[in-house]
Amino acid sequence: MNDSTGSWGEGPLVAFDLETTATDPHRDRIVTASVVTITPRGDGPPSVRTRTWLADPGVEIPPDATAIHGISTEHARAQGRPAAEVVAEVVDHLAAVWRPDVALCVFNAVFDLTMLDAESSRHLDRPLALTGPVLDPLCVDRHLRPVRDFTDRRRLSDVCAHYGVRLEGAHTSDGDALAAARVAWKLARVHASEIGFLTLAELHDRQAAWHRAHEEEYALRLERKLTDRLARSGESEQTEEWRARVDRIREAGRHWPLTPDLGPVRPPRRSGPANANAPWTPALEAELRESWLATDPAETPETARKTLATHFARSPTAIRARLLRLGCDPEAPGRTCDPARAAELKRRYEAEYPRD
Repeated sequence: MNDSTGSWGEGPLVAFDLETTATDPHRDRIVTASVVTITPRGDGPPSVRTRTWLADPGVEIPPDATAIHGISTEHARAQGRPAAEVVAEVVDHLAAVWRPDVALCVFNAVFDLTMLDAESSRHLDRPLALTGPVLDPLCVDRHLRPVRDFTDRRRLSDVCAHYGVRLEGAHTSDGDALAAARVAWKLARVHASEIGFLTLAELHDRQAAWHRAHEEEYALRLERKLTDRLARSGESEQTEEWRARVDRIREAGRHWPLTPDLGPVRPPRRSGPANANAPWTPALEAELRESWLATDPAETPETARKTLATHFARSPTAIRARLLRLGCDPEAPGRTCDPARAAELKRRYEAEYPRD
């Protein structure tokens, strides 16, 4: 391990994280926000100061989001503060602690910072001011360990496990923020020559290039999937949606750490009532399987299944069962599953609805 004395990893750091209603940074809302300020104190442990806010987002919190972060609509309405007040305090607090010589550490910064920017414009009528450099451990990790394929997941828990970093209070904004800071420190030490000894300004600029390279590679993987799909099945009504998605990914990759609004995260969906008993044609099954395998592995299984349920006018339970029959892992977006895993999931699902 390289000596990282004198690197930014020995200095102060501000970490930031959000828990939200869903995954569209321009349209969904903040539920909790945390800012963790870490200041070195000589040879002793650093000073760690945490501020956390709970907002009433003003919209329903979907059950699948509640299942992740534990905050229901009822709890947010009863205990949360008005969203405008929370956003104003978060923005003002960041402006006070995030300076040109102090990095803001945010895991998947393009999501959290874009959402805060959108919320600031929505409630305060002003964009988020970038008052210092940004450090995104996810972006840095993807540069150091390029993503192999759709099954190569890089959730915070995955990255923490890879680097041997503690993750306490997963899916709480304060727990995730502190874990992101720990990953950043580990990166500065383990990869001192590549990362740790860069100036914060250099690191900020390089991450913009690394983000663009990653998004371009992701777009290329989707294009290869689309080419294979066209070779098997020809053009369909979904083809243009796939092409539009690839274009959006490429355009978004040109912007870091804030992304412009390029339209809804998901393509247009089928309309109509859910009908779990409607017949599945081979074409629909092929489309479902391809859609699942093209799903971002970082997306939560519940959200991904709900999206497909709306798209195919089925129930989420029907989507889950059909994915399992098609050799996909309904609990791991972007992945297939082997027979042993399929049998395990089948037993679990059957236990949810025991037969008399």
